Amino acid sequence: MPHEPAESRPTSWEERLRTVGHVERPQTSVTDRLVVPFPGPGSRTCRGPRLPAAVAGLPARWSGWGGPLLVALFAGLLRFRHLGSPRAVVFDETYYAKDAWSLLRLGYESSWPDRTVSDPQILARPQVVPLSDAGAFVAHPPAGKWVIALGEWMFGLTPFGWRFVTAVLGTLSVLMLCRIGRRLFRSTLLGCVAGALMAVDGLHFVLSRTALLDLVVMFFVLAAFGCLLVDRDGARARLAAALPAGGDGRARPDRHPGDRAGTGVRPWRLAAGVCLGLSASTKWNGLYFLVFFAALTLLWDVGARRAAGAHRPYRAVLRRDLGGSLLALGPVAAVTYLATWTGWFLSDHAYGRHWADGRGGTWSWIPAPLRSLWHYEYGVYQFNVGLHSPHTYQSNPWSWLVLGRPVLFHYTTAKPGTDGCHATADCPQSILALGTPLLWWSACAALVYLLYRWALRRDWRAGAVLCAVGAGYLPWFLYQDRTIFSFYAVVLVPYLCLAVTMMLAAALGPPGASERRRVRGVTAAGTLVLLIVVNFLYFLPVYTGQAIPYADWHARMWFTTWV
Repeated sequence: MPHEPAESRPTSWEERLRTVGHVERPQTSVTDRLVVPFPGPGSRTCRGPRLPAAVAGLPARWSGWGGPLLVALFAGLLRFRHLGSPRAVVFDETYYAKDAWSLLRLGYESSWPDRTVSDPQILARPQVVPLSDAGAFVAHPPAGKWVIALGEWMFGLTPFGWRFVTAVLGTLSVLMLCRIGRRLFRSTLLGCVAGALMAVDGLHFVLSRTALLDLVVMFFVLAAFGCLLVDRDGARARLAAALPAGGDGRARPDRHPGDRAGTGVRPWRLAAGVCLGLSASTKWNGLYFLVFFAALTLLWDVGARRAAGAHRPYRAVLRRDLGGSLLALGPVAAVTYLATWTGWFLSDHAYGRHWADGRGGTWSWIPAPLRSLWHYEYGVYQFNVGLHSPHTYQSNPWSWLVLGRPVLFHYTTAKPGTDGCHATADCPQSILALGTPLLWWSACAALVYLLYRWALRRDWRAGAVLCAVGAGYLPWFLYQDRTIFSFYAVVLVPYLCLAVTMMLAAALGPPGASERRRVRGVTAAGTLVLLIVVNFLYFLPVYTGQAIPYADWHARMWFTTWV
């Protein structure tokens, strides 16, 4: 057998592996691992044969904001169309719209006559506003009601006025989700898909058109999530900049900067603390996000230091990052929370304002206004955990994700020939706080997929989404005996949309997939998105209180628990 020429024989173990089909992984800089770059303009989609590259690349560069703005415009048109209809006090608007007006006029929540008296007076023409200056005990902090009050300040104590700002926040949250999805997935298209899914979610849509507090909580929590994502990228970029470069100019992991390098001032983490404080000062379930997100950001810091070459990343985070993280989130959120009570502190007639005046005791060294607020808040806590009054539409959190028991916000009937009723009998007009069924049921499957991605593939994006879902969902299982409602789950909607988007991205196929595989994936993903849109449009009449024949209304009540 003749000998192989020396130049044709494999000279290393790697070359021998290549002879049997092994392909080396491309060597990437630790900088790219710490901060994955956004994809640049693609030559096939952005450059025409007769246009300069700088001109042809403009659509790709502008799409980072142009695409999200178009999706938000679509969401805004849906939410603001006939926003003042129905001209009625819908569900718990009877509390929050009035409390907001009290805050606007007095600086604190005051007492109102019974809703059967005050609601018709507010809606009457001419309007009568039976506002008193007697302080009232209320079950939630004031921030969300101040938000509603802003719309009433601009447009008066009217249905349009008290719903205006929630519609604005609902629209802006779609824009934020597009940008958050873009940063999370490094894809403008996937970010816009996530935002579009939320734009056509029924629960988000209904809460965007109703003056309740839960959408305000959702908005501030989503803003905090986005701030923490920006902070993550910025901190990792500063850590990468501290690493030494090798002979090829690429950064290399190094133990010393990985363990000891600082990440500088982190203003986005401070902004997240403000947003989390505002969410908790709207409803107390925002506090759970503060705890979950603080743990999440610390784990992100551990991952960053490990990638940078830290020998003991957990110890490095304890030394370099823990203090700053806790200070940026906890104290900032607490100060923000107290700031929202400014009107109460400055009032003499607010409920419980002077409870601690002249009282001694162990805690007398604490200023009396703070002790009065603590006593008031303790009473609110006892009220909330002890709320067991039966309600027709209460539900257990086990049923929320599968839409077991939606909440009927409004129901009336229109006579034939009035309010768009073209039937021969009365037409139901209802507002049902129901998520778009196909979207939520797809999200149940997507959450299972994300559990796989996080537990077995160590995908930090899946972990981030699951953390947010857990913070908004799991704590409610501690209060299964309390009177609670499924529309509290609106705070989960952005993360359910991100989960579905991540599942759709997987359906498109991995990098390097064949064209045939891509076509099948795009077809499947596009079909699901289209069906979700159609599903939303089908239920739109029972989201907006349109007058439809009884048979059409009943056809949309797919389960007896929806009635």
